[in-house]
Amino acid sequence: MPRIYIETYGCQMNVSDSELMLGVLGREGYVRTDDPAVADVLLVNTCAVRDHAEQRVLGRMGELKRFKRPGDVLGVVGCMAQRLGPKLLERVPQVDLVIGPDGYRGLPELIARAREGQRAAEVTFKAWEHYEDVPARRDNAVSAFVTVQRGCDYRCTFCIVPMTRGPERSRKLADVVSEVTHLAGGGTTEVTLLGQTVNSYHDGEHDFADLLRAVGGVGGIRRLRFTSPYPTDFTPRVLAAMAETPAVCEHVHLPVQSGSSRTLKRMLRRYDRAGYLDVVAALRASVPGIALSTDIIVGFPGETEDDFAETLSLVEQVEFDDAYTFKYSVREGTPAVRIKDHVSEDTKTERIGRLIAAVRRVAKRKNIGLVGSTHEVLVEGPAKRGELLQGRTRTNKIALLDGSAEWIGTYRKVRFTGTTGSTFTAWPLDRELAGATWQ
Repeated sequence: MPRIYIETYGCQMNVSDSELMLGVLGREGYVRTDDPAVADVLLVNTCAVRDHAEQRVLGRMGELKRFKRPGDVLGVVGCMAQRLGPKLLERVPQVDLVIGPDGYRGLPELIARAREGQRAAEVTFKAWEHYEDVPARRDNAVSAFVTVQRGCDYRCTFCIVPMTRGPERSRKLADVVSEVTHLAGGGTTEVTLLGQTVNSYHDGEHDFADLLRAVGGVGGIRRLRFTSPYPTDFTPRVLAAMAETPAVCEHVHLPVQSGSSRTLKRMLRRYDRAGYLDVVAALRASVPGIALSTDIIVGFPGETEDDFAETLSLVEQVEFDDAYTFKYSVREGTPAVRIKDHVSEDTKTERIGRLIAAVRRVAKRKNIGLVGSTHEVLVEGPAKRGELLQGRTRTNKIALLDGSAEWIGTYRKVRFTGTTGSTFTAWPLDRELAGATWQ
């Protein structure tokens, strides 16, 4: 049987799309391999949000082409493929296929043509495409990503996503519930709903509040997460659904991008600093104990030291549990390219260093306060290093614990025994019941 190798970069949406591609090709008899040296088809699923991500992919293509044998196919798929289109075929002669996020259904035919020497680029947006009839091939049976919305209608001046993912469209609620019901029947207990601005979901009849209640009500679903929401789309209905749906986890990733109202206005975000803080307050009032993470960009064109100081103060004021921090990256085709007063690379580097230090300081202070508390964790698998297992709380805290492989996929009560500042060590409480102690 032909073997397919997929390497995935970028966000959870790309992970979900790779699972879709495996589903499309699986119907044609392809089997997955983790070894590019034995693959008949090699695909790199790409991100275009920052230039650094694209440069990594170009470097990786130079490495993967070494594995390409006569008759093999090397392709670039995803957002970078959508952005560059046929230009990528010219730039990297060894690449046979360039396919955007709406073109995965045509993979089998395009691969067959590529084997005959026909290089191709498929980057047409398809407003109807939700891949409803494609069963995704997932590695994790316990936790699953479920895409509920594609594209984005918001036009933040720094963001390339509307140009790589197309206009916003939502799946029908009944189709999402059907997929989740099928997953639950196979043992999945945790689901993460995905969308570019996921809480703006609307299928023409149902909004995101309806979706949360419907998915959260599927039998067997114990945890429900979603990402990434847009701050101003947390309507009273959505807040009520979060508060009243037991499966909804006490964690929200709430991108802020900047703590400066002046910068937010130039970014064309639909809130200012005070508006963002109002959303934070509403979330904490609706879901007590909620953990908040965020995205922050430093060095957006025109950002002054005073603007950056407002970002630092917002980190302290909100007390984020975690933050993904980025230096602004010029993306051709976005409005921000035309904004004057670009910040120097040296200044961006110095500011992101200070921002990371502030985020870590706040997170460490909060996490130290959690040592000694008890939590339920879903054991996800082996830890990246050592012989411990990795578990995750409902608030998205990572805990490392000693246990057997049979625990993977199960829920365990643990006590946090220590923290590095970002992750925790934990002691399974069922061991205390057996008479063991961790002191």
